[in-house]
Amino acid sequence: MSNEQLFMIEYTVADMVKYLMEDYGVDMVRALEIVYSSRTFRQLKNVDTGLYVEEGPYVYELLKAEPDFTSRVKGE
Repeated sequence: MSNEQLFMIEYTVADMVKYLMEDYGVDMVRALEIVYSSRTFRQLKNVDTGLYVEEGPYVYELLKAEPDFTSRVKGE
């Protein structure tokens, strides 16, 4: 993975964390846990998927579409 790819992944993670904090009122630690434990993050860090080149809002929508998203946000 190149430095540029790593930067793009980290930037997208930061976007998703920010959106979770704004939309669901979770704190930063919880938002990071949600992102890093998600299927979306596994796809994001796999550069072969090309997901890392997509905009943050698009990747965030994929995160929210995960079947267990609501329960993870609620901490269940």
